[in-house]
Amino acid sequence: MDLRAAISAQPMRRAQYVIVAICIILAMIDGYEVVSMPFTIPYLAKAWTLGPVEVGYLLSASVFGMALGAVLISPLADRIGRRRHIMVCLAMITVGMVASGLARSVMELVAYRAFAGLFIGALISSLNIMASEYSSDRRRGTVMGIYGIGLPLGSAFAGLIIGPLIAAFDWRAPFFFGGLLTFAMLAVVWLRLPESIAYLVEKRPSGALDTYNIIADRLAYPRSAELPPARARVQTTRPWRQIFAGVLLRRTLFLWLGYAGLVSAFYFANTWTAKMIADASGDPALGLKAGVFIQVGGVLGSLVFAGLSLVLRPRLVTTGILFAGAVVFVLYANQIHASLWISLGLTLLVGLCANGGVAAFYAISPQVYPTITRGTGVGLMIGFGRGVAILAPLMTGYMLSGGWTPALVYQVFGLILALAGIATVLLDLSYRGASEDPETITAPASGEPVAP
Repeated sequence: MDLRAAISAQPMRRAQYVIVAICIILAMIDGYEVVSMPFTIPYLAKAWTLGPVEVGYLLSASVFGMALGAVLISPLADRIGRRRHIMVCLAMITVGMVASGLARSVMELVAYRAFAGLFIGALISSLNIMASEYSSDRRRGTVMGIYGIGLPLGSAFAGLIIGPLIAAFDWRAPFFFGGLLTFAMLAVVWLRLPESIAYLVEKRPSGALDTYNIIADRLAYPRSAELPPARARVQTTRPWRQIFAGVLLRRTLFLWLGYAGLVSAFYFANTWTAKMIADASGDPALGLKAGVFIQVGGVLGSLVFAGLSLVLRPRLVTTGILFAGAVVFVLYANQIHASLWISLGLTLLVGLCANGGVAAFYAISPQVYPTITRGTGVGLMIGFGRGVAILAPLMTGYMLSGGWTPALVYQVFGLILALAGIATVLLDLSYRGASEDPETITAPASGEPVAP
């Protein structure tokens, strides 16, 4: 019994939905931790009397860590397995969140946020892959869209809980609470999350057959006397070489450029919008409400992606979200000074496009790469995108200090979203006349992949 073929072709079973549900909860915790600093910063800025540049560094610290972690730590999933990789990341995130709550200076907090970011950035690539691989071909786009609600839903939860936590204790409480959540999910993963079947078959680690049959039992499929044959044409110890050659070079270029543009707008919207609204109104609580609206919009965006993926190719849906985002950002820019309350309402649409776009890229990226390079390809995509996005909150701080208006900054990021949409169109065109199955990409003796 080839479990990969069965999962792809058969209706999804209860155990598969449980696996996806765990990934969604983990993504929610990831979403909480990503915005824990942006939602805390209005209170922290008052407590420590911080200026815009210091705020920019604090907001960029975890983004920097996420970019570095996605590049350096995500590829380890191709070597040690997705499950073990997720557990290591959760353990280290717990340490980073608790340390953030214990920080006594700006530089300490920057360092601890960067450390936590290392493993937050590395975690999400393995979650994307696990949710995608345990979904059927027919339902993958929809399942990944629903999975995508985890990040904004967790961020929305952060917006609801951080205010009361700070009111009851102080600005440190949200970080301690995040550490507790992460530690609890580490136990759940240990008990309930299986290994990636594709990893077991393609990499064949020690004990792979026994683990494979345990998963078969859980999914209610027959056991196997031996592992099915690997589908990858070439086994390589340097997967990064494959993603930068042949057809994968073009797809990697377009995917990464699209994601980098989208995630830059995402981090700008998520890190600065609450602060801008708080400054414009003089009310930090109203800024927090704007942050929650963005996350609620992100949940709606993920559901829109899931629904549209039933009738359209997920890449086309992603493109539509990006171009819609460009329009919404310009509209928001035109209203941010004209009407504070209209701007607050438009944050729903900002979140729908920015946060929903992230969910879309998480859905389409795993199937771009063959199994043996998937962790590396998706991880480096996230690392590249977040590496570029580091500049978004930091440079926004400098631009606002230099006299730029919030409206002008929003217009700039609207243009960036339009460019990301063009890159995603080119990604979709690279599949014209070619198979959608990434395992059909061949690699000759030179080790360079070519188009099938």
